[in-house]
Amino acid sequence: MQDNRFVIPFLAIISLILVGFVLKVAQGVVLPLILAWLLSYLLAPVVKFLVRKRVPTGMAVLVVLILLVGFLYLTGLFVYSRAMAFYAESARYADQLNQITTNLTDGISMPPWFSADAIDWQKGISSWLVSLPGSFVGFGGDLFLVTIFLVFMLLGKPYGKRKIQHAFDGERADKIISVTSSITGQISRYLSLKVAISAMTAFMVWVVLTIMKVDFPITWAVFTFLLNFIPTVGSIIATVPPVLIAVVQFYPDFWPATVVLALLLVIQQGMGNLVEPKLMGDSLNLSPVVILLSLLFWGWLWGIPGALLSVPIAAAIKIVCENIEALKPISVLMGTGKKFPKTA
Repeated sequence: MQDNRFVIPFLAIISLILVGFVLKVAQGVVLPLILAWLLSYLLAPVVKFLVRKRVPTGMAVLVVLILLVGFLYLTGLFVYSRAMAFYAESARYADQLNQITTNLTDGISMPPWFSADAIDWQKGISSWLVSLPGSFVGFGGDLFLVTIFLVFMLLGKPYGKRKIQHAFDGERADKIISVTSSITGQISRYLSLKVAISAMTAFMVWVVLTIMKVDFPITWAVFTFLLNFIPTVGSIIATVPPVLIAVVQFYPDFWPATVVLALLLVIQQGMGNLVEPKLMGDSLNLSPVVILLSLLFWGWLWGIPGALLSVPIAAAIKIVCENIEALKPISVLMGTGKKFPKTA
């Protein structure tokens, strides 16, 4: 019996490795399923609202899906058009980059193999654009799976409470309904606020870049919106491209790029450290260690999509643990701990 102290942790480690292996191998199915699950918390309130207005459930789900697919289609067209516009300007950017590289290395002893003119910036951009149609095909396949999963999730949500009431008796059913309703409400609130805050951040970035006359302000605003789902790291990554574009665009004048950098940092820090904690409260704030581990794990597992979904997944897990009595210690350990009083 005493050996169980060593066997149980060993089995837990093996189980985690096996789960990670399954998630890695089944990425093509599991990733769309996770994305559909998160989207269902955003879209379910819209379906419920339409059902309350006496719209049949199937019709309400169909309307929501048409709006979602239309939005994603327009987003895809926007990304492609922006990529083409960027390619149209790539020759000018390539010349500027080569000029900057030449000026910076002028008078510096460089290796014999290094040549500023040998750096073909436009070729690199062209190779990325060639792979773009393939990325859209893969995105279309994933979107189809997400839509299928989402249909079944949304169709089943209005009947969840009824099924619980008929599956369990009296007080137990009420308790399960209370817990599931609390989990659903908190996850929906978290995702809705996160989307709203990301949109606000993107809008302010667009305003700053438009005022500063930086090229492609809408593109960098959308880029900011997506990366804002990754705390700290995402905001840093989102700040780099527009600043680099400003450097190349306004060279040899570095002041516009400096001003853009300062304003973008103010926006990111203000939204991340002041607005977001104020709106969400400390109960939904995750420990920096949890954010880092989640980012590393899901990023390693599923690449960029995993990195973007890492924090929403971690927040959803924390909310679930918070509402289940036996798992509350896990929720506490995943949080920042700022709301607890200091002990001697």
